[in-house]
Parts: sequence; C-alpha cells; structure tokens
Amino acid sequence: MPRFAANLSLMFTEVPFLARFALARRYGFEAVEFMFPYGEEAGEIRRAARDGQVQVVLHNCPPGDWPRERGLACLPGRDGDFDASIALALHYARTLEVPRLHCLAGVLADADRAEARAIYVQRLRKAARTLQPHGIELLIEPINTFDIPGYFLNSPQLAAGVITEVNEPNLGLQCDLYHWQRIQGELAATVTKFLPLIRHVQIADNPGRHEPGTGEINYRYLLPLLDQLGYQGWIGCEYIPQADTASGLVWRSGHFDL
Repeated sequence: MPRFAANLSLMFTEVPFLARFALARRYGFEAVEFMFPYGEEAGEIRRAARDGQVQVVLHNCPPGDWPRERGLACLPGRDGDFDASIALALHYARTLEVPRLHCLAGVLADADRAEARAIYVQRLRKAARTLQPHGIELLIEPINTFDIPGYFLNSPQLAAGVITEVNEPNLGLQCDLYHWQRIQGELAATVTKFLPLIRHVQIADNPGRHEPGTGEINYRYLLPLLDQLGYQGWIGCEYIPQADTASGLVWRSGHFDL
C-alpha cells in the first residue's frame, strides 16, 4: 500500500506552518515533507512534528536566490554558498531527524553546460560524503523547463547519469511524476526503468499541479504499479489543492480505492 506524506508547503495552508503538522495527522497522514523550513527555528519545527505525531521525511536544501537561481549546486563561483547551504540543511535535518534532503541544481543562465555538470558532480559528491556519516540521503530531482526555464537537471536520463558518475551510495533520485509527465511522459516505462535509483516519489496532476484525479495522469494505474514494482518509500503529496485542502483529499481513498 502507498505511504503518503503531506507536503506542508502546499497543503493545509489555511493555517500557519507550525499548525499544519497536527492538522495533517488529523487527516490521516503519518508523515510530512516540505520545501524550505528555514523561516522557522529547527527546534520549533521539531516540537510541532512531535506534538502532531508525524515524521518529517524530506525537505529541500536552501536554494540561493529562489526567484532567480532555484538552487546552487551547478552554478559556477558559488562553492562557499553551496557548502553553507549544505551545512544549514544538515543542521535542520539532524534536529528534525529527516532521512533525506533534496538538493536543487539551479537555473543555468549563460554558463557552459559541460562546465556546470563538472561542478555539479563535484559538489554533489562532496555533499553526499558530508551527509553520509549522519545516515542522510541526498536526492536530486529532474524538473521540467516549462515551469522553471533553464533548470539544469531537466530529465531523468541526465539525473541517472549524474548519480552514476558521482558514485556515492547515499545519492539517489527524487521522482516527481508531475515533472516527469511534463518532461517526457511515458511514466510507467520511465519509472520502471529508473526505479533502482528512486528514493522518494512525489505526485500531482497535470495540468495545474493539483490533486491526483484532476488531470491527465493515470494515478489509478501508476500508484498500484509502484507497489507491484516493490517501491517501499514515501509518496509526497506535492500538489496545490484546487480549493481547501480537506475537501481535496477525496482522491486518497474513495477515488482510487486505496
């Protein structure tokens, strides 16, 4: 059976961030994820998660200048900023007992892609080695260039090649099915091909990045397929509710018989 984690950056936004943990538990989620926790003290988030009785399973590393950069990992001349972002993410992950971190690649403006890839590989290797003694996985996620033009890590194939080149056991693939649909489609075949590298899955429908069942992606087929393939990780609900979060949760049970 799929194990769903509520994404608290997008879900339950009807209440303040620290109140979303208990609300997620009230609606049946045993785990949560979120994008950037850095606006709150790590200790306050830990208290909210413990009081709400939910596990935090993923958050992102700091992204640099979010509107412009969308990550630091491949950007030339940002070694110090990247190292600082990993150190801050590690502090939060250790405080919150988070087992995996998503490291954003960044938007490549005028830099050479070959140079950016070499930088990316070097930084990911260093970051993975920094996290490994703490039992934390580092994940990379292909993101479609319709939503983020110029994003460096723009296909599962590129991500798989980078993971192979870095060759660190705690570096893995984050599979966002919404992005993969917009990148290339063929979701069943692509997920099956790259499953050995996938450590975390996220879901949303297309168009609009709303709840499963609101668009073209056949989650009635894909979610059981993940089970059949032996995927045992969490599935993050990184979608934007069409209305209020609670009324949109009908997809989770009745719509898919899960």
